[in-house]
Amino acid sequence: MATEKMKKGVSNIYEFHSFLDPGCPITPMGPFRDNIRYFLQECAEVKEYTVEGMPIWCTFLVHKSKGVLIPLYTIEENVKSSVRTFCDHCRCAGWSHHLVSKRKYHLIIPADSEWKKHLDDGVFDDQTHILHGLIHSNGFGHLISLNGIEGGSKYLCGREVMDLWERICTSFRARKITVEDVSRKHMMDLRLLYGVAYGHTWFGRWGYKFSHGSFGIMEHHYEKAIEMLSSIELDQVIDDFRYISRSNVMKQVIACYRGLSNTPLITVRDLFRFILVVKSCNSVKEKPNVTAPVLRACSARYLIRNAAPNKSVGKEKSVRYRKFSNVAASLDSRWPVRRLEFTADVIVEALREKREAIRFGSCGMSRQEARDAARLHIGDTGLIDYVLKSMNNVIIGGYVVRRAVNRATRVLEYTIQELRNCDQPEQEKLPEPFQDYNVNPGADAYTDVLCLYNNLLLSFAESDELSLAVRIVLDSKQFLKEWPFSDDPNDSLLRFICCILPNSNGLEAVFTKGYPPGEVVEVPLHSTIGDLKIAVESAMRDTYCIMDNLMITDIVGMEQLEDYEVLFGIVQSGSELWVRGFGLDLDSELKNEGGSDNWTVNCRCGARDDDGERMVSCDICEIWQHTRCCGIEDSEVVPPLFVCEACCTSLAPPRAQNSFEFGHYGTAAALVPCASHFGMDLIY
Repeated sequence: MATEKMKKGVSNIYEFHSFLDPGCPITPMGPFRDNIRYFLQECAEVKEYTVEGMPIWCTFLVHKSKGVLIPLYTIEENVKSSVRTFCDHCRCAGWSHHLVSKRKYHLIIPADSEWKKHLDDGVFDDQTHILHGLIHSNGFGHLISLNGIEGGSKYLCGREVMDLWERICTSFRARKITVEDVSRKHMMDLRLLYGVAYGHTWFGRWGYKFSHGSFGIMEHHYEKAIEMLSSIELDQVIDDFRYISRSNVMKQVIACYRGLSNTPLITVRDLFRFILVVKSCNSVKEKPNVTAPVLRACSARYLIRNAAPNKSVGKEKSVRYRKFSNVAASLDSRWPVRRLEFTADVIVEALREKREAIRFGSCGMSRQEARDAARLHIGDTGLIDYVLKSMNNVIIGGYVVRRAVNRATRVLEYTIQELRNCDQPEQEKLPEPFQDYNVNPGADAYTDVLCLYNNLLLSFAESDELSLAVRIVLDSKQFLKEWPFSDDPNDSLLRFICCILPNSNGLEAVFTKGYPPGEVVEVPLHSTIGDLKIAVESAMRDTYCIMDNLMITDIVGMEQLEDYEVLFGIVQSGSELWVRGFGLDLDSELKNEGGSDNWTVNCRCGARDDDGERMVSCDICEIWQHTRCCGIEDSEVVPPLFVCEACCTSLAPPRAQNSFEFGHYGTAAALVPCASHFGMDLIY
């Protein structure tokens, strides 16, 4: 493939593993907003077509050892003309207070099968991309998806793709990049496995650190949980397992790897780390070479034993259904679970209404009909399409949703049916510990890792403290890497981080959730104060939607100085400066990345902002809380009328409070005494 492209004279071809190393092929020096333009000008070709009216550039990278030519696409998304005005990733990352940037840059390597095809309008929602990163024009961004060999690529492993992403961010001078780590491999959450083995996630190899957890989890909670799980002593494990049937198996697995190791294996961390660096365990008689980390695939026999059951061959087959809430929670989606569930509820309601309206004939809906019905309530078509792809043999509320081809029309249709006793949801539990486990430790490293993962980390955590530690690690998904702002003392430029003061013409209203980051500004060495003001105006106007007409009036600390005075000697390069000005469009909806909705999160777990987990709003105080914290299981549908515990307690008199028991906090049933006492007409 690579040779064919080269013969056709395709320009802008670079070696995959050295692309964007220092000086190869360019050396960007300015802030991200300038570096990305320089890259597109020098290293990319503009395509003849667009995606949703957005320009596309392509850079070809040759993988010499695999002999393939890999397209790296860059799409410039203009926020003002885009249907994705605000950034969901920023909101879940805790960046709701960031000002809306004018441009987003998507850097995408599609799946192998898409390399010779044009990108289509659903490119931003496709989860199969080998690489999809998004960086705002202010240098803050998100790693949205990364799929290597395990994700279906024939040529690129995850480590190679991550190395490329690291070089892109470093070369372009990104400032902060987040990643939501929900990666799984062979039924194991890697953030738990790698956290115990190495003290950090898989992304931690590239410097990504804990940003914030869901359900109010703080960094010190996460660190303590990791330390607690990794310091479990193996001798204690053997002792605790001595009275149960798994005792002999655990002893054999631990003894096997202790015998293979040249150093003592004392703790669970020692054991997991050693297994993950073992290259080959085909023979327990010979110690393997453990010079480099390697992750080996599970053996074929293990995959066959643990694979999902195939369709039955006989005339009849038993269909098992999954709850959509569980399906949504397992999807690697950029949308929060609650949005997926809400969209599914809207589609089910449309199906139910059509079934009631049609007495005869087909009561199903084609994909386009379901899509059009959902669009009456939901504007994000990408979200609707994503949910429709996931709806087949799933339980939503009291209905089973099926997807099948109508024999008469030959069109794929969605239908619903009331949930019957025989339509039981599929049990999505981990396989029984040691079920079908062939006691042959050392023969396959990943088989042994999965065995230990299920029984040491998930099943062995019988104490409340260890169970809580596992839950904390699994609830910690947001990780972040920061490239610190640096100044080259040998450079002929002055660099500053310039921030707008909140008292600039009522800007306090924009900063209700915190101060947005400042913008990187560069000026020549002998620039004046007036030159700096012009440079700040230019940078802010170029970056943020509400600053098209910004005029800088003052720089804090320099109010008494004239604009013609030279900066050199007055302020040190690399400093943070605060500026005042006017001309901001405070009436624009494009202010904060969190959107214009002024909604409040105040959950009992301590969360004060959206963390991407499923939430429900109280119909009285309108405060959002996690459904899990309110006693609503993930498998349960959110009640149509919800009142939080605090509001229900304040509404009900003491005698009424004692006359009934709260089930789920604020469910409709719990509210009835409160409503009847105050004469409320509540429909639910």
